[in-house]
Amino acid sequence: MSSKYKYTAEYEINASVKMIYPYLSTANGLAEWFAEEVKMLKDKTLDIVWDGESHPARLVSARTNSHVKYVFSPLNQADEEDPSFLEFKLVHSEMTDTAFLKVIDYSEMDNEKDLRELWENLIFSLRELLGAGGNE
Repeated sequence: MSSKYKYTAEYEINASVKMIYPYLSTANGLAEWFAEEVKMLKDKTLDIVWDGESHPARLVSARTNSHVKYVFSPLNQADEEDPSFLEFKLVHSEMTDTAFLKVIDYSEMDNEKDLRELWENLIFSLRELLGAGGNE
């Protein structure tokens, strides 16, 4: 039985949800900050490449400027019953006029410190792309 870990974190991004959403929901957008390469396959399936390894993921739900969820193709029988997934949720704060990106990463990776570091680096890259680095 494979044990998976659910990593959840929220990041403030100084940009509108309309600016952020394409970077979460399209192959081209994700390729710019999230992985080495992301290609659109058929049937809403993306081929996400990390460290030269292909990880097919299917877009299972999306709401424009609100959320996106990808479920990764199972690697084995246990994975089929409990598939890894990645979900992005966007919330706009009226008070600060910024967006919050909630990341839910459900995978085999179970080292909280490594995951936090990985996501902080990814979000840093995303903020740079959006010109929302916060240190202008």
